[in-house]
Formats: sequence, C-alpha cells, structure tokens
Amino acid sequence: MRQRALGDVRVGAIGLGAMPLSIEGHPDEARALATVHAALDAGVTLLDTADSYHPPGGEPGANELLVARALAAYGGRGRTEDVLVATKGGRGRTADGGWTVDGRPEHLRRAAEASARRLGVDAIGLYQLHKPDPAVPYAESLGAIRELLDAGTIRLAGISNVDTDRIRLAREILGERLVSVQNRYSPADRGSEPELRLCAELGLAFLPWSPLGGIARSSLDGASTLAADPEFGAFHRVARTHGVSPQRVALAWLLTRSATVLPIPGASRPESIRDSAEAGALRLTEMEIAELNGT
Repeated sequence: MRQRALGDVRVGAIGLGAMPLSIEGHPDEARALATVHAALDAGVTLLDTADSYHPPGGEPGANELLVARALAAYGGRGRTEDVLVATKGGRGRTADGGWTVDGRPEHLRRAAEASARRLGVDAIGLYQLHKPDPAVPYAESLGAIRELLDAGTIRLAGISNVDTDRIRLAREILGERLVSVQNRYSPADRGSEPELRLCAELGLAFLPWSPLGGIARSSLDGASTLAADPEFGAFHRVARTHGVSPQRVALAWLLTRSATVLPIPGASRPESIRDSAEAGALRLTEMEIAELNGT
C-alpha cells in the first residue's frame, strides 16, 4: 500500500475505523480481532478508535481495549511497531444510545490518561478532540490538548468535526503539533470541501470519517444496485471497468482529492477491510476522476 504523512509519521494511505467493532451490532470477539488482523496483514498501519466507542450502557474504552488486545495478539505473526493508534476524547454515550459531548479541560486530561492506560502506552500516538463542546470555549479545550502534549501524554494532536475557523484556531494554539483533522466526507457528503482544502494548504492530514457514505453494495460480477442508487452510478460504472467494488473505487477517488487525505473506512468483517485496503493500489484515470468528481 502507498504511504502518506501524518505529522512526522508515515502510515498506509487507507486506515481502519474501528468503531463498528464495539458499538451496537458489533461482531463477536473472534471476528473483531480477525478484522483488525486482516487490516494489518493488508498494510493498514493507522487504527482509529475513541473512548466513546462502546454499546449503550457499556463502559468507556471498550474499543480501545479491543484494539490493544488485537495488537497484542498480532505480535507473534507480524510487526506492530509501525502501527499508529489514533484515539479521541470529548464524547460519551447515554444509556439509550445517544451521544454526549464534554470538552472541559479537566475531563479531557482525565480521558486522555485513561485512554493511554487502556491502550497500554506511555504516550498516545495521535489524540483527537472528538467534537467542539458548545458549553466550553474551543480555545479552552485546545488548551487542555496543548497541556497533554507538553506533559508527554500524547505525541501528536488532531481535531474532529470542525470548520475552517476552528482549524485555524487549533493551528494557532497547537502549532506544528496539530497534524490532522477528521471530518465527515464521502461521495454522498462533500460538505467539508473547504476544510479538506485548508488541510491541504496547511499540510494537515484530512481523515474522512464515514468515507463510504452513499455507495451501495455491489458484487464484483457486474450485478449492481444502480437502480436503487442512481446518484452514484459513476462509481459503479468505474468499478465494473476495473472489476472491483464501488467501495474500493470510492476510497481510491478520495485519495485523489488531496495528497493529505487518509480515509478511515469502518469494517466489521475481514473481507471488508481487505477490499478497502486494496484501494491504496487502485489507480484511476484522469477521465474517471473527472467523472467521479462530477457525480
């Protein structure tokens, strides 16, 4: 798989969003571990998690603990030294399945320290402020991230679910130690185009979450769901040309949007992440890219 920069680290151009492995409808432990191992086998070296990725009523950090177990179990069959685990803090879950936000500095400091313990590391490779808290000035939340950097609790910092003004503010407060922005971006949702472009300008990695939004399932034998999803027909047409899935085409297209884009597709089956990882080797023609841009 081709490599891309995330701060001073090089990682595979396709990462793994580990969220589906621990929230509602998650697979059993064996399949979850097999999914992470399949990602590592395929050259994925960026694993994205968060302390809030757990079922309603569950304990914070379930997904972080799973990722840590997966890496420990993989140690006997391959290298894990080059794997960057990116986690997030500042969100929570309610017993009924809702999501909360808490950007208070004291909460973020405690959350990061707890995440480091669960991951079994002295310093978190990449720690991301999960979402702005409307009840807390964003500069105060960022100040806590700066303190975590200074203390060595985290090595690199990222922010998520932000607009361009907050990216600029974070760059002002965190300087070069801000290395990434994680926003929703996909063929179906291109609303973060300004943020993607600003990241390219500043040299920040842009991590699209839910990067496969809008791409319906399609088999590799030419049968597709075009009739049900005509808006994204171009992705299916290009997929048939290459004999691959529309999902793989969508990820390959995302890589063409900017040299700083690092998609993190979720997966709950080994087959899914293997297919996604192959997007790192799929080369689209200029004509195909133009067609997909216009979809």
